[in-house]
Amino acid sequence: MILPALRPGFLLSLLSFDHFTRSKSFSAAPLVGNSVTLDYGTFNGLRNESTGIIYFRGIRFADPPLGDLRWKAPVVPPTKHLGVVDATHFGDICMQTTTGNVGSHGNSEDCLFGNVYIPIDTQVNDKLPVLVWFHGGGFQTGSSHGAPPELIMRSSAKPFIFISFEYRLGPFGFLGGADIKEKGGLNAGLLDQRGALRWVQRYISLFGGDKSQVTIWGQSAGAGSTMFQLIANGGDNEGLFHAAMGDSPSLSFCPPFDGPYITGIYQQFAGLAGCDNQGAYTLECLRSAPAEKLALAAKQVLLARPTTLFVFSPILDGDFITERPVEAFKSGNFARVPVLFGSNSDEGSGWSAGITDPSANTSMPNATEDTVFNFLRGQYATLGHASFDDAVNLYPLKEYSNSLSLQLRQMYGECRYICTAPMITGAAIAESNMASFQYHYDNPHLGSFHSAELGAFFGPSPNAKANDLALLEAMRQYWTSFVTTGQPSAKNGVAWKVDIPTLEAAGGPYVLLHPGGIVIKEMSADLTARCSFWHNLSPELLV
Repeated sequence: MILPALRPGFLLSLLSFDHFTRSKSFSAAPLVGNSVTLDYGTFNGLRNESTGIIYFRGIRFADPPLGDLRWKAPVVPPTKHLGVVDATHFGDICMQTTTGNVGSHGNSEDCLFGNVYIPIDTQVNDKLPVLVWFHGGGFQTGSSHGAPPELIMRSSAKPFIFISFEYRLGPFGFLGGADIKEKGGLNAGLLDQRGALRWVQRYISLFGGDKSQVTIWGQSAGAGSTMFQLIANGGDNEGLFHAAMGDSPSLSFCPPFDGPYITGIYQQFAGLAGCDNQGAYTLECLRSAPAEKLALAAKQVLLARPTTLFVFSPILDGDFITERPVEAFKSGNFARVPVLFGSNSDEGSGWSAGITDPSANTSMPNATEDTVFNFLRGQYATLGHASFDDAVNLYPLKEYSNSLSLQLRQMYGECRYICTAPMITGAAIAESNMASFQYHYDNPHLGSFHSAELGAFFGPSPNAKANDLALLEAMRQYWTSFVTTGQPSAKNGVAWKVDIPTLEAAGGPYVLLHPGGIVIKEMSADLTARCSFWHNLSPELLV
């Protein structure tokens, strides 16, 4: 049975009442208030009585990653005292790889900002659980601004702090090559996230948070980020988080930093930025180049590779990321923390239709099976035709109404997103017997495409009906209770438990999130076999 829709302010009023009675009757601890002083500045936030939240936006958590700090680990906390800061507005977002320009819509290289949202009557010694959000966007676009906190904080039975961070994108965050390995920091975007988590450990108590109760969460590339944070440093999470969640974790192409693929991108980018023929001084040239020139070069790199959706993404760097996800989870080299991961039914829908090169666009009238191969090869550059032929046998065209688009949708959706969740949750149980929860979102009315579930947390579609809204409310309760108690639960919802040794190998249970009812299901044998097929190709696909 699904939780019925609640009046918008009901849970928030209960939460506030609980806080009020506790603070007034049982404790004389001071409130955090609208202003928080850190050792490098005082941040004045925005108090909103109607939402019951104090908003601290645009908090700089690291030095601007400019000039000599390009392609290096972030310097956390900032080295310069900032004085009194107006923290009522967002900071700039990180360079969007697809725009090719600087300054539009806050598109900036100086972008390492975070946002902290606390319940309005939080006391300094409350030690509230903390939820840290990393946005999606294929590691090339996106920002923290699209994650408003009101719905998810309102639906929680217990108070918590919600935080979101920017991290460097595209070539600024994920340019590879031997030069950067030698003179900087590879996977700078992931290092930004790690730096942000260190910031949380250092300062969250001043906002009333508990640094020992930090959960990381993200969607798509953000969920891929939480996955990479789980396996980083061989699984040593440095005590920076105690649980992880991921919506549609992206199993992206992860080639070595000095292989021909990444070296080719580095050289192409450097040439387009005016730094070709610089030899040993190429990186110095790039660090001194105007941001506008680098942004334009990034867009030109994308245009030169029209069959590839995400040219810049995490790579095997040999330091922070020493093992690819599939092998890391197989070998047990990941952080031992509770996990909650899942996916949507139509994850693979629409990707090929957006490809400008007709040779990889299955919606074109002359598309063939080669078009399907070309699309997949564009995302996984080392995919061989023999393995693709094996995949076709697992996804017979006749089972998809002889539609190449439907066939590819299922292939890509499972390979990149759907099969990644049970890989993570299954490993958590099989290798470490950790609490592990898997979901699958299927909503025929609102759609189950990639990112569709985010409406539950940040704003439902205006077309949502009563049973949709009830489902979305239950989802918010499941996610937030995992953050605050470690056990996902929803009032009047199905009990979410996992009680068999391994999810992926044995099929395994998951919670099916459907507007007609939330139920426990088992992974089918066919899906389990297809997931095993893709993951067994890890040495070839470099995933």
